[in-house]
This record gives sequence, structure tokens and C-alpha cells, in this order.
Amino acid sequence: MQEFIYDSTSADEHELPQDELDSLLAHWRAANYLAAGQIYLMDNPLLREELVPEHIKPRLLGHWGTVPGLNLVYTHLSRVARIRGQNALCVWGPGHGGPSVLANSWLEGSYADIHPDVSRDGAGMARLFRQFSFPGGVPSHVAPDVPGSIHEGGELGYSLAHAYGAAFDHPELLVACVIGDGEAETGPLATSWHSNKFLDPVHDGAVLPILHLNGYKIANPTVLARLPQTELYDLLRGYGYRPIEVAGDDPALVHRAMAGAMARAMGRIDEIQARARAGSSTERAHWPVIVLRTPKGWTGPVEVDGVPVEGTWRAHQVPLSEVRTNPDHLRMLRDWMLSYEPEKLFDEDGRPREHVLRCLPEGALRLGSNPHANGGLLLRTLPKPPLEDHAVEVKRRGGSVRSATAVLGHYLAEIMRLTADRRDFRLVGPDETASNRLGGVYAETSKTWQEEILPVDEHLSRDGRVMEVLSEHLCQGWLEGYLLTGRHGVFSTYEAFAHIIDSMANQHIKWLRTARELPWRAPVASLNYLLTSHVWRQDHNGFSHQDPGFIDHVLNKSPEVVRVYLPPDANTTLVVAENVLAGRDNVNVVVAGKQPRFDWLSLEEARAHCARGAGIWEWAGTESAAEPDVVLACAGDVPTLEVLAAAQLLRLHLPELAVRVVNVLDLTRLMPEKEHPHGYSDFDFDALFTRDRPVIFAYHGYPWLIHRLAYRRTVHPHMHVRGYREFGTTTTPFDMVVLNDLDRYRLVMDVIDRVPGLARRAAALRQEMSDVRTRHHAWIRVHGDDLPEVTEWTWEG
Repeated sequence: MQEFIYDSTSADEHELPQDELDSLLAHWRAANYLAAGQIYLMDNPLLREELVPEHIKPRLLGHWGTVPGLNLVYTHLSRVARIRGQNALCVWGPGHGGPSVLANSWLEGSYADIHPDVSRDGAGMARLFRQFSFPGGVPSHVAPDVPGSIHEGGELGYSLAHAYGAAFDHPELLVACVIGDGEAETGPLATSWHSNKFLDPVHDGAVLPILHLNGYKIANPTVLARLPQTELYDLLRGYGYRPIEVAGDDPALVHRAMAGAMARAMGRIDEIQARARAGSSTERAHWPVIVLRTPKGWTGPVEVDGVPVEGTWRAHQVPLSEVRTNPDHLRMLRDWMLSYEPEKLFDEDGRPREHVLRCLPEGALRLGSNPHANGGLLLRTLPKPPLEDHAVEVKRRGGSVRSATAVLGHYLAEIMRLTADRRDFRLVGPDETASNRLGGVYAETSKTWQEEILPVDEHLSRDGRVMEVLSEHLCQGWLEGYLLTGRHGVFSTYEAFAHIIDSMANQHIKWLRTARELPWRAPVASLNYLLTSHVWRQDHNGFSHQDPGFIDHVLNKSPEVVRVYLPPDANTTLVVAENVLAGRDNVNVVVAGKQPRFDWLSLEEARAHCARGAGIWEWAGTESAAEPDVVLACAGDVPTLEVLAAAQLLRLHLPELAVRVVNVLDLTRLMPEKEHPHGYSDFDFDALFTRDRPVIFAYHGYPWLIHRLAYRRTVHPHMHVRGYREFGTTTTPFDMVVLNDLDRYRLVMDVIDRVPGLARRAAALRQEMSDVRTRHHAWIRVHGDDLPEVTEWTWEG
């Protein structure tokens, strides 16, 4: 067996007494037995009866190929936790690794702690086997149901980012991360190797990547497993790691090598952290990585029906697929499982024997019981700076303009200040903190950076808590790992490019929904997106940067988890931020433009408006009767401006028209109360929008979303929605709304077209509005800027 040394210093063979090796082997064999049993058996768990087809599950679901390697890691990481008293958790990257982690959590007792009916005896083993991938049972991934898990692995590519997110600001924590060689082919995982450039050895914990090369995916070889050794290690060194190889198929030799590799890796980690924390290291650390080469489906059937299985892609899922119908397969399954010698691993009652458990730690040091993997147990309430210290004064509605995100940046800076000692709040984003006007945070913290810092650089330090990297995948993965281990944060990004992490957001929402149903999972801080540089103000970037559809994606997901907010000005943005940062187990999307906008509401009014989620702005309308002639509704900062400008035009030209202005801040208010916790009852909805009056709705995003949310409402046939229609380019701010028929003049025309009897009375006004739009097109092509009546517009209500 060949071992690759990560530095020029040779090392003696790791001291591992024979009795300890025997215990490690016994624990590993027990985990392999339990994993195979979960895939195949629903009765006769200890094989003390003759194995018959009736003992076999009717549908064989599961993945065996990755299991023995994962069991090897679990065994040795548990040993490290025991002998060092090491606070450790593991992120299990390979998909469908559930049988392994379930088996190991059952062996250490952490599973029975939360599921007492799945006890550590023969009866509990039977339940463990039967529930796996079975109706009403547990899935085949390392899902939230599995203690010790913060990563499901259903979609591949995110394990290493999650591991680093878990390590940030947890200086005593070791986060191991098993990376499957199929997963290693994904783009997000390839980027995640660079996370070591952001890990501060002083304030953060350590991440130990374990690249598991078993050679195959579901039906193909893997790229990294086929690379020449020197090329693979050149790649890992180029990423800034020092590789340690463990390879082979002889269990005893592999276990000895794995024990030595773990000792060497932990020694290197100790050295890095000790030097950094003593202040004697200023260069970026080169952390260890273990490269683990073991056969796919190791210790399983070597050959089935005349074709090789172990060590090939055929071992990926179920090596023996005809156990209920083929006597030879049934015999091979029996021989395979008995090869682990279960009678030496479990006593007469089915309990693990003492030597099987000798390598395991106790209490909270067990991987399945580590509180960091149930982060809500560690979560502390985030400080709430007084909004009065940051709110803007509104002496007159629309009398001042401010960037909502610039105001928010100073509020976030105060949170950074108040959490400076506890270090449990971070701001992540792809190179846009200053661009998005959040630069106020730099008064209290910097951007974390472990590489060289040049004199020309600004706001870089090794211990900063702003994290910028041009990978939305990495930002998302870091923040998920950070939140799931008990901290708080905000993800700020351009609105159009939030789509890059659509699938990651989907996976996190699914995790939260499942975790909410598990009473032992403590609630974690909500994941908060701040979408700015939004669709309506991409004048210099153009069509490629114009897409408001992330809202649609999120609102397709579990309604009990998701929330969407569109604050219309600076003070409402502050109040929304305070609310979402206090939230638990939600995914919040806040859309707030970074460009200067009018201030509409005082802090007191903003608080009331945010509490309502949607409301009538009496000061903006002209209604005096019980019912208005028309409702002008808006959601979003730019639509709010256009609706108020339209309302002002109607006040001037049609003073007899009763106009109601409704602003929607919480988009989920439009949903029925039976479909979303924030949804309005029909009575409340009708009180805002009426039952039968025309509703002209100016919306920030794609107009069909509003129709979908409100299609059951009585007023829906009278609702006309304007929004983004995929017309965009590099143009002026007002031209963007004109291109998409969201402008004030089009809204006035819509009112004239839809209020009964108004088309004849206001034909001249309609023509005037149309003429202004025509004049606008000519004006911007000559002057390169919007019409003076647009750029100089003020609210005169």
C-alpha cells in the first residue's frame, strides 16, 4: 500500500495497538452490516433464522457503493473525537450516503436518543432496517432526520462550502467533509476548494476535506480517480492543500493507514492554529486534505451473475437486485452479510458488544450528538439596534431621497459592532458590498482575506466578517453552513443573478421544511436574501442583468418557510431588516433598490405598514366615498413611484375620480390564508382591493405572479397587472418602465380604459398621456436622459 506524504518529512508508521485495531475493524464491520441490512431486510435482522424471500423488502432502494468508505471515515473521526476530546462534526457529501450515517448514529446511541423506539437492540435494529427507504420511513440521503447532519447530499456539489460555513467563527470545531469523486466533478465543489483562502486560523475552526476516490459514479468512471497521481496532487497543491493519501483494499492495512493519516492531519491543523493564535504566522496556511482510495462497494459481492461488481460502477446502488426471486442472489446476500460475523458484533439481544463501541466518544462528542449539527441549540438572539438611531426623518412625503441599502448598511454595521466579541453574524455576497451601497459595514469590520494584501487594497483583513467571492454558489453554501450551526447572516446579491443558486435555495427550503417537523431540531436563524441592483435600475448593465424571477422561484416552494418583502423606501427597508433578522426557520427575500429613492413613510408609519404587510395609503389617494372608483396598487420601490406619479396626474386632471392607493410590502399577503401563514382572509383582501372595482396593479416582477397569487379572489377578473415583460436594454431609468408599460402615463391610460364610462369623458387625457410617451422616446434619443418632468418630478399631494 502506498502512502503519499504531504511534506518533505518522513513519518514513522502510526502506533496502533492490535486491540485498538481490532476494535476499529469491529466497529467498521458492524456499520457495514447495518448498512447492508437497511437496504435489503425488513425482518430477521440478525440472520438467526434461515433467510427467506419474505424477509426481503419488496422494493430495494439504496446505494451501497459509497457506504464502506463513509463507515471508515465515521469510525476514525469518532476515534479522533474520543482520544483528543475533539469537538467534531462531519459533512457527508456523497449522495445517498444515508445507510452509513444512520448505521453509525445507531451504533453510538445518538439515534436512539431522539428516536427511542429505534433502540440499540434487536428490536431497534429491525425498525432501523425496515424504515429505510420505506413508506412512512426515512429517505436514503443524510437528511435532517439523521442526527449529526447539516447536509443532505441529495444534490451534489455543496458539501465543502457547507463545511467551511460551519467552521467560520467556531475556533474549537473540526469539520470533516467527505467529498465523493462524482461530486468533485461539479462546478460548485470545484470553486469550494478556494474556501481555504477565507478561513482564519485564529477565529475559525478547521476543515479537513476527505476526497473519497472509489472510481465510479452511477455508470461512469470519475475524472479525479483517473487522473495520474502527480497531476491530482499538483491540482490539490495548487488549491493550497497538502495531500495525504490512504489507499488499498486490505481492511487492516487501510485502517492503520487511516489512523496515521488522521494523526498527521490533526498534527498539521494543531500546528497551523497554534502559530496563528500565537501571532507568529502571517502567511496563508496550507491545510491538509486526505485522499482516500478504496474500492467502490468494498467488502460487498465481488462478482454477480458472472460479471465483476466490487470495484466497479455496478456496486453503486444495489449489488444484488433479484434477491426475492433468484435463490442464488438470496444465498449471496446471506453469505455477504454473514461475512461480517454479526454474532461477534452483537450479543444475544442484538446489542453492540463492548469492543465494537470502544472507539466511540461519549455524550456531545458523538458525531450524531454534536450541538453544532443542531445549530438552534447554540443560537443566540441577535442584538437589535434601535431603529430610531438609523431611520431617516421624513418632514414631507417625497421631500427627500436616499438609497435604502445605504441606510441599511449603517444599521448592519451596528449589528457588526454589537457582535464583535461573539462573532456570530456575517454578510456574504459576490464582490458587491460597496456597489450595493452597503459599505457602511466597513466602519466596524473588513472583508476576510487570507491571501497577500497590497497597499492599494481597501477593507481587507484576516479576521473580517464580510465575505466576498465571485461565486454565488460559494456564498450560499457558506451561509447555509453558518446558519445551520447556530449563527446569523445576510446574503446580498444582484437580483438577476440570484437565479444562479435557485437549486441551492430549493434544497435549503426543503431542509427547513423537514426540520420544522422534527421536534428535536431546534429552530435556526432564517436565511435572508437582500436582492438589490434590481431589474429596474440596470441602466448601465442592460438586458443581461434584468431578471426579477427569483421571487417566482421562491414562492413556488413550501409556503410555511418562504417570505417575500418589497419595501418601498428606506424606513420600511430598516423595519423589514429588523424583522427578518429576528426570524427562525424561514427563507426571506427582501428586494430593495440601491439607487436613491423618495422617502415616503416615517419610522412609526413604516412599522405599522410592515406589520400590516399591505395597506391603503390614504394620503396618496382621493377617495372619500365608501368604495373607490379605481384601486391603484403597487409592490416594489419603482412601481410605488410610478403609481404615486399616476395618482398625482389623476388628482390633477380627474379630481372627481375616487382613487385608492394600496401598497403591498409583504407579497405573501396576496395568498389565501389557508395557503400561507401570512395570507389574507377573503374579508381582509376585499377590504383592501374591493370585490368589483378595477384594480391597476404595478408590480416589481413578472405580472403573472400576481395573477397566480390572487386568482381565487373575487376581484381577480377586474385586476390588471403591469410588470416586467422581458423588455430591457442599456437605457435610461424611466425608459425601462416605459418599455414594459409600467410607467405613470400608461397607468393613467389603464385607469381610463377600465373605469366604466371614463373612456368617453377622458379621451383627451388619454391621448395626452400617449403623446407624452411618444415624446419621451424622441427626447431620450436626442438628450440621453429622461424628460425633465420625470427627472424633476416631486410629490405634491
